[in-house]
Amino acid sequence: MELNTEAISGLGKAAERIGIFRDVTERAKREEELAGQNERLQEFAGTVAHDLRNPLNVATGRLELARKTGDVEHFEAIDQSHERMKEMIDELLSLAKQGQAVLDPNAVTLSEITTQAWEHVETADATLEIDVDTSVVILADEGRLCELFENLFRNAIEHSKERVTVTFGTLDDDTGFYVEDDGPGIAANERDEVFEVGYTDAEEGTGFGLSIVQQIVDGHEWEIAITEGTRDGARFEIRNVDIDRIPQE
Repeated sequence: MELNTEAISGLGKAAERIGIFRDVTERAKREEELAGQNERLQEFAGTVAHDLRNPLNVATGRLELARKTGDVEHFEAIDQSHERMKEMIDELLSLAKQGQAVLDPNAVTLSEITTQAWEHVETADATLEIDVDTSVVILADEGRLCELFENLFRNAIEHSKERVTVTFGTLDDDTGFYVEDDGPGIAANERDEVFEVGYTDAEEGTGFGLSIVQQIVDGHEWEIAITEGTRDGARFEIRNVDIDRIPQE
């Protein structure tokens, strides 16, 4: 029986081509996975840097005032900012390990968390109006909910050239809450884009603030939408939130 050397040679070359194809496919797959990991790492690093700016700016401003006035009350604010930064680092590291889903929410008083978040933001001449009584609570991750409000507050301040008033309250149908301002507002054709990472039209904006808000909303399985505020500014409505009221003594 004679061996068909040409056929054997052809089979060998075909196997070689299949091996090369597999190598190229595996390499492309690894490169795609690596690119995805790098993108997530860059986004996470941007989130950390962005959110730490709030308490860091407050601490820096208070330190300058303390040096000028010698007033000890500024040191308490600096200490609070440092504590907030420590909390945020722990929360962000935990988020990196666990993913964005909120696994262990607890009861959070809305009026308290919004006041706390406002103190962590460099507010300049801005004003906060809270249209919620102390009985209103929701189930949430307290640290990440505080981040949500910090980013919404700073977004309103950074996009308003003049003194801005920020209002917080619950929706009329008790399905959630809102944050609105009396600034320039957000055009209807831009309301979906603003939640994308890197999108900003503010001179000092980073493009991370509202994407972080979206991540926190998604982690709680809530929904967020932008509408026009009652005073022509931007209004952020967060829905699908379980709201409860604690009986007051």
